[in-house]
Amino acid sequence: MLEGKKILLGVSGGIAVYKAVALTSKLTQAGAEVRVIMTESATEFVTPLTFQAISRNPVYTDTFDEKDAAKIAHIDLADWADLVVIAPATANIIGKLANGIVDNMLTTTLIATEVPVYIAPAMNVHMYQHPAVINNLHTLEKWGYKFIEPGDGYLACGYVGKGRLEEPENIVEILEVETSKTTRWKGKKVLITAGPTRETVDPVRYFTNYSSGKMGYALAQAAMENGAEVILVSGPTTIKPPVNVTLINVTTAAEMFEQVKKYYKEMDVIIKSAAVADYRPIMTYEHKMKKQKGPLSIEMERTTDILQYVGEHKTTQYVVGFAAETQEIEEYGRQKMNKKNLDAIVVNDIGKEGIGFRSDINEVKFMTKDGEEQAIEQATKKNIAKQIIQLIDVELRKDA
Repeated sequence: MLEGKKILLGVSGGIAVYKAVALTSKLTQAGAEVRVIMTESATEFVTPLTFQAISRNPVYTDTFDEKDAAKIAHIDLADWADLVVIAPATANIIGKLANGIVDNMLTTTLIATEVPVYIAPAMNVHMYQHPAVINNLHTLEKWGYKFIEPGDGYLACGYVGKGRLEEPENIVEILEVETSKTTRWKGKKVLITAGPTRETVDPVRYFTNYSSGKMGYALAQAAMENGAEVILVSGPTTIKPPVNVTLINVTTAAEMFEQVKKYYKEMDVIIKSAAVADYRPIMTYEHKMKKQKGPLSIEMERTTDILQYVGEHKTTQYVVGFAAETQEIEEYGRQKMNKKNLDAIVVNDIGKEGIGFRSDINEVKFMTKDGEEQAIEQATKKNIAKQIIQLIDVELRKDA
């Protein structure tokens, strides 16, 4: 997504400069062309030669060092960039920018650029909480600057708290998401369920399934990139949630039902990709069950069918279900779609080796209530998610 993007990286003087080196590497690996401006303080931590070697471009440190007599460097860089990232952004550089102080190559270029600027603060936790810094951040936010929030953790000064520069791979991910966004679904609200549910037996045992949640999380990211406001109701997973998506964590089928019931009425699109338990133990145990001789029987009861409930109660919402089958997938998928009053269903054959549950790869068929079918060939789940969102968009436009 950053292929061919021209990224100007501003590096100010903090110990986190070493992460900016890694960020430069990851941005270039992602296909971006990176040019670096360093403040004088930043060069005390890492030499310009390091950034030059990784970016394969000259590094700028002095406003009056004009590398090309035919151009004014800070104006040329300001016009050249597709976007600007300041990482790390110290309290000093934030203060200068918020107050229009342009006394070095970085601030001079920043004041001249009209492209999006992303600020990734890094400083001591108490500095980050100081009223002057907070006021400067608010000023920049009002002016349209974007922020990549610092993380919590051990800081170089010995404190533990918020102020650590976000990890380079996360900054790259945020930039990829930001640059790939569209406004096609701006104003639309989308509810997506993902992952498995867990139905408790006792404090150490539960019933669950093989769902990883990868498909649902990919759909949430794709919908968000399309401009939608996304709520992701997720069962237990180990996946990092997409940025700019509202994540609601649940464990049981009952908890997932309560959240879906709470939000579904105000949604434009509902995609239920979660693998919800059909049954739960009638009786649960406060303490661990002890091993006994002979077989064990656990009586089960049905959970609420969330998709059926939504299908029966929907008004204007476009509802999409998922059907993971091992045989006659199209027939069973269509039966499920009709029975549950869905607008569309995504079916896949989980019996095929190497795709489906837990895999990063899948192949599916998108089927609508109007009888249309679209096969999506084997691809990554992220790629498939984008195609599903595009197909839903086509259907929504038909009804518009």
